[in-house]
Amino acid sequence: MDLPFDGAISAYYRDDAPADVRDAIKSADKDDILSDSYPYQDRMERKLYDREMKALQIELVKLHAWVRETGTRIAIGFEGRDAAGKGGTIGRFLMNLNPRAARVVALSKPTEVEQSQRFRENLNPRSAQVVALPKPTEKEAGEWYFQRYIKHLPAAGEMVLFDRSWYNRGVVEPVFGFCTPTENAQFFTQVQPFEQMLVEDGVHLFKFWLNVGRAEQLRRMQERESDPLKQWKLSGIDVKGLHLWNEYSAAIQDTLTRSHTIHAPWTIIRSDDKRRARLAAIRTVLHRFDYTRKNADAIGEIDTGICGGPEIWDV
Repeated sequence: MDLPFDGAISAYYRDDAPADVRDAIKSADKDDILSDSYPYQDRMERKLYDREMKALQIELVKLHAWVRETGTRIAIGFEGRDAAGKGGTIGRFLMNLNPRAARVVALSKPTEVEQSQRFRENLNPRSAQVVALPKPTEKEAGEWYFQRYIKHLPAAGEMVLFDRSWYNRGVVEPVFGFCTPTENAQFFTQVQPFEQMLVEDGVHLFKFWLNVGRAEQLRRMQERESDPLKQWKLSGIDVKGLHLWNEYSAAIQDTLTRSHTIHAPWTIIRSDDKRRARLAAIRTVLHRFDYTRKNADAIGEIDTGICGGPEIWDV
């Protein structure tokens, strides 16, 4: 079978990955957690996950009915390294929701523009509207940086989920040299007042950073490389990013430090176990609102071992 990018991910694992990363992947069983600092050793058991997810889906439907009835505006940004689980988490938010109350803004990689409907893959096609934001056009490149995002912010009665967001300028762009140091500095000067204006105008803003360990990221990318149904998820940026782990880490730390505020805090979710991460993200949103017929017992408590502020971010 031909591998994408001439097997560059396998070559990285074989030739360039740190020895401890290779050893962790090689010695692990399928359900083992690879990070030594993660608070669990094994992935969450499927039956327990399915039971808790079903309860949360019922609560999400209630939330969305309330959002439409009250005109509430919710914006949720999902950030994280490649293969951190952003798409799968977004998909679980949308499984049973009314399309008039929820839509996704996907900041697509250039090779994924044609796949902008990917969240519909295993979902009811009426449950999600996907808007792809590929590489900025020449016109957009000459606009105020935040301008292309503003048009996709939620109207009354909407929840908008951003698969990557304006924080591309804080992490991805400086790591790959897609913006200048001046542009990066200007972004951080403007992002706090920009978000504060949104919140003061009544937008409920969530900023999730899905954090995945180095070995787990590489294991997931190897799985994508070898699976013909997942190979489309890979891009040249993903391959190059494997060699830039430390640069990414520095940019992430800088971003969290400079943009974690009282009005727009970051929620870090350690996503080495995708199941626990998805539950934590949904619970975080549900806990925020006092919606009609809310069942606090069904929602359950947020797992603070994997979900919290920047203090739990782990390189």
